[in-house]
Amino acid sequence: MRKKDCKITCIACPIGCEIKLRVQDGKIEEIESNHCSQGIKYAKEEFYNPQRVLTTTIRVRNGRLPLLPVRTDKPLAKGLLRECMRYLAKIEVQAPPIKLGQVIVPNILNSRVNIIFTRELKSNDISRKT
Repeated sequence: MRKKDCKITCIACPIGCEIKLRVQDGKIEEIESNHCSQGIKYAKEEFYNPQRVLTTTIRVRNGRLPLLPVRTDKPLAKGLLRECMRYLAKIEVQAPPIKLGQVIVPNILNSRVNIIFTRELKSNDISRKT
């Protein structure tokens, strides 16, 4: 039997408790130091299946801006973040138009998570080279 203690800073509410987990054989045996019931749920989710919203930029061709911000439309498994960043670094889109919320990469890495634009680029935002 392998015992381990770990700490997780809870972000479920403004208090920001440092929750202590006592773990044995990969399972949570005890949770303490949370000040609200949300902390227990957050600690379990963060321990067993940590997820994050990925925010980054995508290169744009012929746009006034060389990059546009994108993000995941819902949290993504934390373990996929680097691979997603590598994938997105290779993408370049043709501008315009690009709409706010438009899906640029559906189901990235078979994760059931889409990559969406978080800024618009209208037809009058074309790069004008003189």
